Amino acid sequence: MDTGGLAAGSHLRDELHVMRAHEEPNAKIRSADVKTCRVCGDEVGAREDGQPFVACAECGFPVCRPCYEYERSEGTRCCPQCNTRYKRHKGCPRVEGDEDDGPEMDDLEEEFQIKSPKKAHEPVAFDVYSENGEQPAQKWRTGGQTLSSFTGSVAGKDLEAEREMEGGMEWKDRIDKWKTKQEKRGKLNHDDSDDDEDKNDDEYMLLAEARQPLWRKVPIPSSKINPYRIVIVLRLVVLCFFLKFRITTPAMDAVPLWLASVICELWFALSWILDQLPKWSPVTRETYLDRLALRYDREGEASRLSPIDFFVSTVDPLKEPPIITANTVLSILAVDYPVDRVSCYVSDDGASMLLFDTLSETAEFARRWVPFCKKFAVEPRAPEFYFSQKIDYLKDKVQPTFVKERRAMKREYEEFKVRINALVAKALKKPEEGWVMQDGTPWPGNNTRDHPGMIQVYLGTQGALDVEGNELPRLVYVSREKRPGYNHHKKAGAMNSLVRVSAVLTNAPFILNLDCDHYVNNSKAAREAMCFLMDPQLGKKLCYVQFPQRFDGIDRHDRYANRNVVFFDINMKGLDGIQGPVYVGTGCVFNRQALYGYDPPRPEKRPKMTCDCWPSWCCCCCCFGGGKRGKAKRDKKGGADGVDEPQRGLLGFYKKRGSKKNRLGGGSVAGEKKGYRKHQRGFELEEIEEGLEGYEELERSSLMSQKSFEKRFGQSPVFIASTLVEDGGLPQGAAADPAALIKEAIHVISCGYEEKTEWGKEIGWIYGSVTEDILTGFKMHCRGWKSVYCTPDRPAFKGSAPINLSDRLHQVLRWALGSVEIFMSRHCPLWYAYGGRLKWLERFAYTNTIVYPFTSIPLLVYCTIPAVCLLTGKFIIPTLNNLASIWFIALFLSIIATGVLELRWSGVSIEDWWRNEQFWVIGGVSAHLFAVFQGLLKVLGGVDTNFTVTSKGAADETDAFGELYLFKWTTLLVPPTTLIIINMVGIVAGVSDAVNNGYGSWGPLFGKLFFSFWVIVHLYPFLKGLMGRQNRTPTIVVLWSILLASIFSLVWVRIDPFIPKAKGPILKPCGVEC
Repeated sequence: MDTGGLAAGSHLRDELHVMRAHEEPNAKIRSADVKTCRVCGDEVGAREDGQPFVACAECGFPVCRPCYEYERSEGTRCCPQCNTRYKRHKGCPRVEGDEDDGPEMDDLEEEFQIKSPKKAHEPVAFDVYSENGEQPAQKWRTGGQTLSSFTGSVAGKDLEAEREMEGGMEWKDRIDKWKTKQEKRGKLNHDDSDDDEDKNDDEYMLLAEARQPLWRKVPIPSSKINPYRIVIVLRLVVLCFFLKFRITTPAMDAVPLWLASVICELWFALSWILDQLPKWSPVTRETYLDRLALRYDREGEASRLSPIDFFVSTVDPLKEPPIITANTVLSILAVDYPVDRVSCYVSDDGASMLLFDTLSETAEFARRWVPFCKKFAVEPRAPEFYFSQKIDYLKDKVQPTFVKERRAMKREYEEFKVRINALVAKALKKPEEGWVMQDGTPWPGNNTRDHPGMIQVYLGTQGALDVEGNELPRLVYVSREKRPGYNHHKKAGAMNSLVRVSAVLTNAPFILNLDCDHYVNNSKAAREAMCFLMDPQLGKKLCYVQFPQRFDGIDRHDRYANRNVVFFDINMKGLDGIQGPVYVGTGCVFNRQALYGYDPPRPEKRPKMTCDCWPSWCCCCCCFGGGKRGKAKRDKKGGADGVDEPQRGLLGFYKKRGSKKNRLGGGSVAGEKKGYRKHQRGFELEEIEEGLEGYEELERSSLMSQKSFEKRFGQSPVFIASTLVEDGGLPQGAAADPAALIKEAIHVISCGYEEKTEWGKEIGWIYGSVTEDILTGFKMHCRGWKSVYCTPDRPAFKGSAPINLSDRLHQVLRWALGSVEIFMSRHCPLWYAYGGRLKWLERFAYTNTIVYPFTSIPLLVYCTIPAVCLLTGKFIIPTLNNLASIWFIALFLSIIATGVLELRWSGVSIEDWWRNEQFWVIGGVSAHLFAVFQGLLKVLGGVDTNFTVTSKGAADETDAFGELYLFKWTTLLVPPTTLIIINMVGIVAGVSDAVNNGYGSWGPLFGKLFFSFWVIVHLYPFLKGLMGRQNRTPTIVVLWSILLASIFSLVWVRIDPFIPKAKGPILKPCGVEC
């Protein structure tokens, strides 16, 4: 795409400047007119008379002839949808049971009565699914190019809006292969040579393999999951009896402590239920990449894999080093995916010239790095992490030139790092007059809070080739416009800008977003996601595919639970068995249409059974069976065939099924005139209104008007047209004028574009919380979408995490603050979207994600109670009898059993589980507590908190974990430090009191000491981080030295060994006054 260089402009000021020339990406136009088989994914084809082949006359389930004949000869001989027995078509081999159809079926061509028949060449009107999901999606033609609406047909239950399948095997070839197979079985007498049998066998096996599912669900073995469920039920029963005992047996000498402890325990029980129930049915999924390749990416044929737009977001290049962002971009450009179907968009929300120059250097280095990766199939394809691996890099390498080329590539990467480091050193000294580009033009982003939008296309399909002359993926730099007085919505606003820019320039149907520090660790990650998203049965129902987060640079013992293994390997797998995992902000592949706020496709409800056995005046049967009168009313209301009833959809407009002569108008997407004013654009939405002539009054009021489009998506005809292309690709004529596309892209990232639209409310990333990821996924699930959790053997993506205690707590504080904001907003799962399609267990999971910060208050109280008990000599539990002791023991055993069985089916190590438990307490009494109060101040008092970007700098090479021991003071350290001190003081006071009072006081002391030690053990990693390196002296030695020294000192004072004892008889008063 010849953009003329860096394009910077402002729609509000009617400005556009081009500063440097770069390459041009080639946008491909796609159509959506091909009917596809819902079994194998190939074209359905036609009969001898040219009419579409329809296997089942009852429901019209789209099945191609080979699959139909295979099902009749080898399968159940029934339709996969309605289970109606297949009837024999003309020319098809006879199978057992055909005699029941009567002799008239011999070689007779059936006449199927299909509702609202449409010819293959006849266009259909634009349509969108309603909330009831009764009508199938239809298509809209714009300027002669068929643009399919988002929803399409649900897998296996609609004939009229199948997904596009480019290329593929010709119908004649498929029939020949089928005849070959029939001949081998003796059903056809064909004189073929035996020399071709092996070849035909291989082809048939490949075809059969391609028809197999692209993924499968792997349930947890019953020997592991059933005991786990039994223990959960038993623990719930024991918990009920335990709480009953605690409530009905107060400690009369310490009523305030007893009451506080009971309230805390009730909250902990509720929190456990919300966390435990969504883990009732965990699942694991496997993908089959070889089948995906056979079906969509065969050698020697044009690839039919869907295009993907990669999004990389960054804010501050000083906190997020450019070399890390460069590695992420390089790993994307080198993914194992067709290069013409990959585009990488980098969002620079800080308008940094440092990142701009870094991407320029990265694009140049990619010309050598990408062919090296694909030639030798290296993993990972981020050079920094590939060259730093401490493994045998010669393993599985057979090409003799590998060592030489690897050595040369490593030298070039080191030179690349030196150039990046020079740019960073230069950026630290900003000149007074601001930055100036190489051609002498002032950098448009010198004022980071007041600058125009900027777009630069570095790599494309023309001009920028690699060193071997091959095409490279598209690389685009984007910095949205910022002006004072506008709310830019931080990361969520930046992601929505990328959605619009990518829709205008490439419009891939799927979007993969990554943080700048998360590189592609598995080059086949995109193919893993496509196994779900391109599945004919499941793909249309998925809003996103979420990958687990894995991290590099974590200390071996994972002191602060940075890996978060329990959440990613237990909780997320549990959610995958319900409606899907939550969106965690990175490593996620989205369905673009789900981001546009559309409802998922839903199957048509099968007509209910009718009954004519009762008189017309009797409604007992017909009310439930849908009798003649009900059918007549529907026909009268909806048309002669009963399918033309308009139904209201999510977008607030009606859809109508059926073909009309008057189509929705279109026009040229990229106009010839310049400027941003509406009447100057070539693609005018007024033509939509012109297409309404000839419709009835109800139909005219039912369709979305131009104003409704603009109110929802904004005033960009090109972007609106792209939203109607279900399977991606630019509308017809859009690629003819690249300069006009760049102007439109500048327009859609202007700061005022989202005003009076539904961006951030119903479309794109949702605003209203610093954890926009939770909100975005929650809204999709409320609409009825499903998500999938993909866990390949090799981690798909890897990133960095803060290993310093203070940085880790600030990160957790931001997450918890976002949950509190959601809790106090209208999107709270406790009361939002009860009329939607969110499953109850999924709602429990979302509720748990927004209420967990409030657990910090009872947790803080509960961690303080042991110290108070030790200091006052009172206890929250009265003297235990035998029955009460049983409930206590049963509760502890059920807790232990639940943890052990959970680790058994999930494969999580006990060390990871224990670190998670420890940091749950550390974060609960520090970051979560502060998040609750900051959230209250923000929502109730209007006191906003600044967003802190987590530092992603690499540690010093001389000390890989230097950050781990670095002490950074913050107020978040005060509450846990206080808890440690008061519990240690309480232990000393309790022991000394027991020594003073004699043997009888040691029994009640043990319960108090147990709870106090429980608090200290959980806070032990915090104490290690608080004390720093201490010259590498084990902190445990220091801790126990202080504690034991205090205890022994008090015991020594009590014994008083150096004071002489009195000798002689012990004198006592007689008690008589004498």
